[in-house]
Amino acid sequence: MIFTKVNNLPRRLNKDTPVNNLKFKQFVVFVTFCFLMSCKNDTGKLTKIQGRQVPIDSTITQTDSIEAFVEPYRKRINEVLDSTLAYAPKPLLLNDGERTSSMGNLMADIVFEQTTPIFKSRTNNTLDFVVLNAGGVRSIISEGNVSARNAYEVMPFENYIEVVELSGSATRELINFVAKASRRHPVAGIEIVTDKNGALESVNIQGEPFDESRNYYVASSDYLINGGPSVGFFDQIVSRTPTDYLLRNAMIDYFKKVDTLQAVADDRIKQMD
Repeated sequence: MIFTKVNNLPRRLNKDTPVNNLKFKQFVVFVTFCFLMSCKNDTGKLTKIQGRQVPIDSTITQTDSIEAFVEPYRKRINEVLDSTLAYAPKPLLLNDGERTSSMGNLMADIVFEQTTPIFKSRTNNTLDFVVLNAGGVRSIISEGNVSARNAYEVMPFENYIEVVELSGSATRELINFVAKASRRHPVAGIEIVTDKNGALESVNIQGEPFDESRNYYVASSDYLINGGPSVGFFDQIVSRTPTDYLLRNAMIDYFKKVDTLQAVADDRIKQMD
């Protein structure tokens, strides 16, 4: 076989030539772009929402297996909640006084008694008085046996007791707020007397006249301190001491250590005629 050299024909290009490299790169870019476009998520658009009301009533039957599973826990909870802790010789109400109530006074007194030793041990300071909000006392205690369930009814919220240090001027704002309020805000450790127009006549704290030149330590619920009903005086806190003590647990502990609940709607807040 005879081979001849033909000089005029174009030389065969291989993949290493610059032209082929450029084409190969363009091809790779094109394929990559097509791949990325195909992977794009189509989120779509919400066009319609449907719903229906499912009534929860007596037509729904119990599931026996679930009921059997829950029953021992329900029984134990009811035993704990309904065990007698104390006795109320008469009903403790929310509206049996002009400016105070027997239920509110009991609540404030419990907070004062149960918080004082905790605050003393943590700060070596003495608690001066207690202020709670009327809306935080949610129920009465009827005459008869008193149980933990009563504590849950009176205080269903997960509110903790805290103690704040207030300046004399902030304490005066607090006192004025309580004195002029139309609702019966529970207090303990303080006595407030106003004239017929609500102006302060006298204020005693722990049996001593109010002294605006000193600071006072006031126990309340964290809800109120955190600005629950938007009271202004708790915006001027000097210091703050948590007790890690639920108001409800303070009530239960108090019920356990006393035999009989004694509280009346007294004159710790009084408006003169």
